[in-house]
Amino acid sequence: MFEELVVFDLSTVLAGPSVATFFAELGAKVTKIEHPELGDVTRTWRIPDESQEVTSYFSSINYGKDYLCKDLSKTADFAWLMNELKRVDVLIMNFKPSDYTKFNLSKEALLAINPRLIIGSISGFGDDSDRIAYDLILQAETGFMSMNGEANHPPLKMPVALIDVLAAHHLKEGLLLALMKLQKTGKGSWVSVSLYNAAVASLVNQASAYLMNGLIPKRIGSLHPNIAPYGEVFTTKDDKLLTFAIGSNRQFKALCAVLNCAELADNSRYISNEERVRNRSNLSSELTPFVSRIEAETLEALCHEHHIPVGIIKSLDEVFSTPNAMDLIRQELQGTTQTQRMSQLAFKWK
Repeated sequence: MFEELVVFDLSTVLAGPSVATFFAELGAKVTKIEHPELGDVTRTWRIPDESQEVTSYFSSINYGKDYLCKDLSKTADFAWLMNELKRVDVLIMNFKPSDYTKFNLSKEALLAINPRLIIGSISGFGDDSDRIAYDLILQAETGFMSMNGEANHPPLKMPVALIDVLAAHHLKEGLLLALMKLQKTGKGSWVSVSLYNAAVASLVNQASAYLMNGLIPKRIGSLHPNIAPYGEVFTTKDDKLLTFAIGSNRQFKALCAVLNCAELADNSRYISNEERVRNRSNLSSELTPFVSRIEAETLEALCHEHHIPVGIIKSLDEVFSTPNAMDLIRQELQGTTQTQRMSQLAFKWK
């Protein structure tokens, strides 16, 4: 789709590089430009015993790109970049606001060089803040950590850089709109996304529960505050862990029938979702022995047959043994390292 698009990626870490990879997967010619000595910091983020030339973290969001080293503080390298920008379609950056001034990379300066240029800028706390932003800090300051974790235990962050991922999707949306604008008007754009705004915009129902009812969510692990059973973890006969997401009375009755405990569906304490939420602890205890009598795959098959939402809790080795997950793997030789990562294209289109 974008085989004629030229993209320069001056960004580092996760959000910006993943957006550039998105365009690369759709055929764009993407060049990642790094400082000759510092490079992208994720090149140094090694997990224990990781010995490859290219780290898995860097590999996860850099694919299909050419790589160049340029020091923009040097006159010759900066002049090279300004000249190249005359032919570039999309420029992606995540400098601090003071660095845009330092390197003369303002919107006005860049669009003066190329009026059709589309500039994608990612910041941590907004275009006017020089505050250093890491995903953990954003998860802490936008409410995510306060809600995540078990009751009476410390807050937890998500095990992936969730806020970076969310911000990357918002930037993709903005850049695609800018490309539509370019087609209609012939004019470029500056698209700016902050990690903070991307995080707060993604609070969805939790935000509305607070704004409309003054409800401040508490940490309740995997449980859903409005639905039961939903998120309780059960152990099957073969010691597998699974969970249910029972969103209706029909699903609850079907689950009880599958588990051979139909009488629970008629119990006054569980007759409606409201009652199940009110008595969820007792309900979990009553369901536990019935789940423990059935092997995981058997129970999963029965639930699928009767349209009951169930999920076996899988480790990544189990996830990547499934055809759907394997279809999303992208491989590329970078230097001496055979890198692998997940595709940035989860959609299908014709």
